[in-house]
Amino acid sequence: MDVVSDAISAVHLGHPWFHRVRTSGSWCIRLDPYDGAGFHVVLKGHCWLLTDGGAPVSLGVGDAVLLPHGSGHVIASSPIDSTVAAEEAVPFEQWLVETGPRARPDRDGTEMLCGKYRLDCSRMHPLMAELPEVVHLPSRVGSHLELRAAIDLLAGELDEVRPGSCVALPNLLDLLLVYMIRSWMTETTSGAWPRALGDPVTAAALRALHSNPAAPWSNDRLAAEAGVSRPTLARRFTALVGRPPMAYLTWWRVIRAATLLRDTPDTLATIADRVGYGSPYALSHAFQREFGTTPGRYRAQAAGQPADVETN
Repeated sequence: MDVVSDAISAVHLGHPWFHRVRTSGSWCIRLDPYDGAGFHVVLKGHCWLLTDGGAPVSLGVGDAVLLPHGSGHVIASSPIDSTVAAEEAVPFEQWLVETGPRARPDRDGTEMLCGKYRLDCSRMHPLMAELPEVVHLPSRVGSHLELRAAIDLLAGELDEVRPGSCVALPNLLDLLLVYMIRSWMTETTSGAWPRALGDPVTAAALRALHSNPAAPWSNDRLAAEAGVSRPTLARRFTALVGRPPMAYLTWWRVIRAATLLRDTPDTLATIADRVGYGSPYALSHAFQREFGTTPGRYRAQAAGQPADVETN
């Protein structure tokens, strides 16, 4: 896979949770911090978003906002400050019970899609880690066409119950996450990873490593793949990624092993072979150095079993 796909797949858990929110008049709702990423898409009307310690963000029709680190925040019908938010904001779950299901927007009301992606933050790829607290992607003519199309498709699925909606909706929401991250990468001027993926040499090396992490890579072989000398690859890759190519590969192999331990019943020997380790012992040693626990205990904990249970 490519870097962005791998970065998302490594942390993504299950299907996203979401609610379609219809409201009007004056309102103020708080969403608590979350072990994952929150998102909002404004389908109709207008509202404001305020994170703890942040400045209010105005959201209009077609705007999408991603909170990739699960920051606590408030959404409201009008601009607010932190003092007002602390005093007036109603917890989102309480608001849904008391008001949300019955509310219907009038002509000046607001309609939103509010939700959360479950993420395993214990092995966050640095591309995901460097996302800002709030990724605001305003609706502008001619911009983020794929994201706009995904939002339109989501709105259509929400407006009418159609055959296959139960499959279409969660998959469209997963696609929304990809497009929000992709849109941020095209807009940001400060992110290290957009720069890394925009550099032809570093991008070629990353593409090779992620396409086949189990291959017997060496600095010489990777430099040949990227079409440059070994010193040039080492200099550019290290400057943009933050670690040398082989150190990055070692880290990514262990992260990939963690994903396979969580998501498959494969034995440790099979996983070691799939990620490029010569033996289960070699993988176990590298895994314990990175995660501070054995692969068996990690798999047991991911499955919700007691920490002292060791599995293969």
